Amino acid sequence: MGKSETGGGKVKGISVAKSKNETALLKESRYGPLYYLRRDWQLYTLLILPLVLVLVFKYTPLAGLVLAFKDYKIAKGFWGSEWVGMEIFQELFAKPDFARAVRNTLLLNVLDLLFSFTVPIFLALLLHEVKNVLFKRVNQTMLYLPHFLSWVIIGAMAYQLLGEGNGMINNLLVTLGAERIPFLQQDTNWLISYLAIGIWQSMGWGTIIYLAAMSSINPEMYEAATVDGASRWRKMWNITLPSIRPTIVTLLIMSLGGVMGGSFERIYALLNRATTEFTTTIPVLVYRWGIEGGDISRATALGLFQALIGLVLVLTADRIAKKMGEDGLL
Repeated sequence: MGKSETGGGKVKGISVAKSKNETALLKESRYGPLYYLRRDWQLYTLLILPLVLVLVFKYTPLAGLVLAFKDYKIAKGFWGSEWVGMEIFQELFAKPDFARAVRNTLLLNVLDLLFSFTVPIFLALLLHEVKNVLFKRVNQTMLYLPHFLSWVIIGAMAYQLLGEGNGMINNLLVTLGAERIPFLQQDTNWLISYLAIGIWQSMGWGTIIYLAAMSSINPEMYEAATVDGASRWRKMWNITLPSIRPTIVTLLIMSLGGVMGGSFERIYALLNRATTEFTTTIPVLVYRWGIEGGDISRATALGLFQALIGLVLVLTADRIAKKMGEDGLL
């Protein structure tokens, strides 16, 4: 009898607590936005400056996309220029430079995605297995420092090291009796150098992100695997990689958005007159048409095309990730 009463008391207590929570939720739902604005006004005040910056520098320039549908003339101004509809895009798609730029952009960015995206994962897995904390921190610092260098500095360093005439590495090769190698003066060699420099510049920063994700893995999982006799390779494959898979998927979706973009600074810092096969990309073409040539309408149309393709790729990758059971971005 006493047991049933106790059980009934527990059930009654739970139901009372549940009813109180429901009452509190209903009470809060009656308050409007002004209530929360008055209650958390300090937090909303801190959001004012970031929101203004986003509106001014991100959303306001979107009005300039209308130039892709106008024959823009500086003398006539933004509103006075003639509306030509899709004529700019028709001319754009017919130009040989457009097809070449799309091909090179896809080639460079797909190769960059294959190497610059995967290398940080392997590097993070290796550093995660290092037990010496001092050695690990020193290597992390040395690896992510290149991320903070501008591409102008990296380009100057590249020509000082890899230049065919007075490059340090070529001078060393001549001293050893070998021939000079045109690392940056021949198209294929330039492509390899471009990818290698990009990996060196970005792998440290990507490694930090994956190491941060690995730090949240429960150590008891590794202890249980050790008891079961699992090797380091099996722990890495069955515990570490599945645990950081959401981070990998998220970064992959974000990277796919830049497949049709790429870095203008990176290409412009490494290009020269001897290598022209792979250096004509969409960002470079936008700069040449818009800044150097003054054809604002055509440059805007090319930039809009690039942005739309990037948006489609991101949305497609996000949908595929959700079908595979991941959270995605949206």
